[in-house]
Amino acid sequence: MYNTLLLPDLRLMLIENDTRAMSELGEVLFPADTAELLAELAPEEAVTVLMQIRLERRVEIFVFLPLQFQIELVEKMDRKDLSRLLEEMAADDRVDLLERLDPGHVERLLPLIAQAERADIRKLLSYPDGSAGSIMTTEYASLPKNITVREAFERLRVQAPDRETIYYIYIIDNDRRLIGFVSMRRLILSKPDQELASIMQQDVISVRVDDDDEYVASLVHRYDFIAIPVVDAENRLVGIITHDDAADVMREKAEEDQHRLAAVEPLEDSYLTTPVLVLAQKRGVWLFFLLGAAVLTAWVLQYFEGGDDHSWIIMFLPLVLASGGNAGSQSAALVISALARDQGKLKSGGAFHVLFRELSLSSLLGGSVALISFLCAWLLTGNPWPAVIVSSTVLLVVVLAAMTGAALPIIIQSLDADPAYMSTPLIAAMVDVIGVIIYFNVARLVLGHYPV
Repeated sequence: MYNTLLLPDLRLMLIENDTRAMSELGEVLFPADTAELLAELAPEEAVTVLMQIRLERRVEIFVFLPLQFQIELVEKMDRKDLSRLLEEMAADDRVDLLERLDPGHVERLLPLIAQAERADIRKLLSYPDGSAGSIMTTEYASLPKNITVREAFERLRVQAPDRETIYYIYIIDNDRRLIGFVSMRRLILSKPDQELASIMQQDVISVRVDDDDEYVASLVHRYDFIAIPVVDAENRLVGIITHDDAADVMREKAEEDQHRLAAVEPLEDSYLTTPVLVLAQKRGVWLFFLLGAAVLTAWVLQYFEGGDDHSWIIMFLPLVLASGGNAGSQSAALVISALARDQGKLKSGGAFHVLFRELSLSSLLGGSVALISFLCAWLLTGNPWPAVIVSSTVLLVVVLAAMTGAALPIIIQSLDADPAYMSTPLIAAMVDVIGVIIYFNVARLVLGHYPV
C-alpha cells in the first residue's frame, strides 16, 4: 500500500531535493514500512533519503532492508556515515552485514569504529557460521547478586539505552560466570530492599557458544523464552540470543528444507535478489542429477521395448516428464517462498519481473539439459532423429514448466488465496499432461506423423 501511494511522492522529493520532507517521511512511517519503500529505489537514491533521517531512526530503518540491498547501500555510503551507522546497529545485525562484505572493505572500516565496538565485531566474526556465537548479541543486561532491588533499578537505568532487551537480567559473579537470572516482572514485584540473590532463579537454561544455531532456536521455541544466555566453556556469560533471532533461524531452516524438497540448493538471499546465474547453479545441480536417474530409467526400458521403429518414444517418456516436473516444482517452491517472504504480495510490476527471470533461467537450464538429453538419446538409440525430438521436447517442457510453476502461485495470490495450494506435486501432475502433448506433437513435426 505504501509503495503505491508514497513512492511517486518520494521520487518527487528526490527530484526537488526536499530534504525536510524526506526527514519527516522517515519519522512518520514505521521503520519497516520506510524500508519497504526505500527498497523500491536505486541504491544511490535510498542512501540520499537515509542521510536525511536522524541517526537512531536511520538504524531502525536500515536493519529492515533486505541484506543484499544493505550491502549495495554500504558500497554507496560515505565511510564516516557508514561507521556511525555500524556503531549504532545491534551487534548481531552488524555482524550479519559485515560477514557478507569483502574482508578488505571490513578491515578499512574497522579503524573508523570505536574501540569497544571494534573488539566486539572481531569477536563475533570469529565464531563459525551456524553456531550460537554467530547469531548472539553482546548487548544484554547483567548485575551482581549482592545488590538490592533499588540499586538494581539504578544500574539498569544506565544499562538500558545500550541493551537489546532488559526483560531478563542475568546475574553474574566477579569472573562473569552465569549464576542466575531475574525477570523484570519479578524485579518490579519485589521489595526495594531485597537482595537479588534472594529473588533470582538459579536453574538457568543456557547454551554453549559453539552449539548449533538450530538447536538453540528449538530451545527458545520449546521454553517460549524471550532470550536465552550464551556461555563459553568456563560458563562465563558472553551473549544472549533473542527470540526474534531464533525465529529467523527457524524460518531460514524451514526455507532450506522447502528448497531441498523441491530439489533446489538453499539460497543465501531471497529469490528476487539472487542473480540468475546463481539460481541456475543452485537448480542445475539437482536437475542434472535427476536427469541422470531418468536416463537410467530409459536405459532399463530399452531392454523391454517391442522392437518396432518407434518404441524409443516410450523409452524416453519418463525422461521428458521428469525434466519438466522437476523444473516446475523448483520454480513453484521458489516463487511461493518469495511470496511469503517479500511482504506478502509482489510489488507492482514484480510478477512480470519474476516471469522474465524464470524465462531467462529456464532457457539456460533447459538448453543445458536438452544438450545432455540429445547426447544420451543418440547414444542409446544410435539414431540422431530421436535425439532431436527428445532434446527439443526437453527444452520446451523445461521452459514451459518453469513458467507455469512461477505463474500459478502468483495468479492464486492475486485472487487472495494461499499460493501454497499450488503444491509441487500438483504442478508436476499438470506439467506431465502438457509434456506428453508437447512430446508427441514435436515427434509429429519431425517425423511427419505421430509415432504410433
